Amino acid sequence: MSNANYRVEPVILSLDRAPAFPFDPAPSLTTLRAEQPIARLAAPEGAPGVWMITGYHLVRQILADPRFSSRYEIHYHPLAGGHLPPAPVGDLTGMDAPQHTRFRKLLAGKFTVRRMNLLTERVTEITRERLDVMERQGPPADLVEVFTQPVPALMICELLGVPYEDRDRFQSSTRALSDGGTAEAQYAAFAELGTYLRELALAKRAKPTDDLLSDLATGGDLTDEELGGVAAFLLGAGLDTTANMLALGTFALLRNPAQLAALRGDPGLAVGAVEELLRYLSVAATGMRGVLEDVELGGRQLKAGDTVIIAINAANRDPTRFPDPDVLDLRRPATGHLAFGHGVHQCLGQQLARIEMRVAFPALLIRFPALRLAVPAEELSLRTDPTQVYGVHSLPVTWDRG
Repeated sequence: MSNANYRVEPVILSLDRAPAFPFDPAPSLTTLRAEQPIARLAAPEGAPGVWMITGYHLVRQILADPRFSSRYEIHYHPLAGGHLPPAPVGDLTGMDAPQHTRFRKLLAGKFTVRRMNLLTERVTEITRERLDVMERQGPPADLVEVFTQPVPALMICELLGVPYEDRDRFQSSTRALSDGGTAEAQYAAFAELGTYLRELALAKRAKPTDDLLSDLATGGDLTDEELGGVAAFLLGAGLDTTANMLALGTFALLRNPAQLAALRGDPGLAVGAVEELLRYLSVAATGMRGVLEDVELGGRQLKAGDTVIIAINAANRDPTRFPDPDVLDLRRPATGHLAFGHGVHQCLGQQLARIEMRVAFPALLIRFPALRLAVPAEELSLRTDPTQVYGVHSLPVTWDRG
């Protein structure tokens, strides 16, 4: 696209979603993608340039280009009105090479497709156990509380080697991170989990067990601080996104009964269905990169020190990449979506997340064939804070007793 097709004035952008279309990106992003898939945003005088990127091919290009940095401290955040603090120790999403390369090499061998596939049996057991709990309690139920949050939380417990006697406490704290409580309560829960994980990491050094955290404690060159930081990173990366994908994905299926029926009738469809739900929902909706040197992108000149905001949800709905992108079609070949990112920062735990969803969605729909919302859809409490993973705070559902 040539420069002649762009407006030159900065854009004032709203990220508010249309209430009637909770699964779609904000209308402003859809409009921007059609008119100028790279657009400069309005910013205070003296601030560095901030660019919104909504086109699929541009987002993919940025994610693969080392001239765009992941380091938080060089990102100018418009909502914060300044630069962000550096990433916490162990947070791979806020690092560049060579620090990122060092941490990723230590973790990559722990998240191979083969190793994750070996966890399928345990995912299946945990899913069945949670559905048993749901059935015993009877309708109605908050699906987030009883199912979509506990499944990935318990799998994180398995990975990190959280002792069985600590798992109720662990789940209680992780639930507080996503239940719509006050910011203070969420910060307190996160701090409690961080303290617990640091203590657990040190215990693994002294007495390793058969789990990922013990592997890292005994087989790498991580300091105590780094080990605890990596544990906290794995918790955040492996819990919130998957829990919200399961909840929001169920909501989307309940609102698309033909697609729900297709998946219930053919559980083998789950592999492709998960990819389409990842594309369609894109719960990790946005990301940021700092521009390290002057670069031409999509016909625009970006300067060193600028920040780009990448709209993953808009990119995954780009009609130049996915025909009829606003339609949920579980039989669509949705490979190539950017829900797990792209390039060197592509999500390490994506195979585990896929396994959890491939098991959980069909199991839920088959166990409860009359599953439905227990409240009108417009009454659901959505996670609308643009700094959070998108999803629902709760998902009240009901069903017919057998």
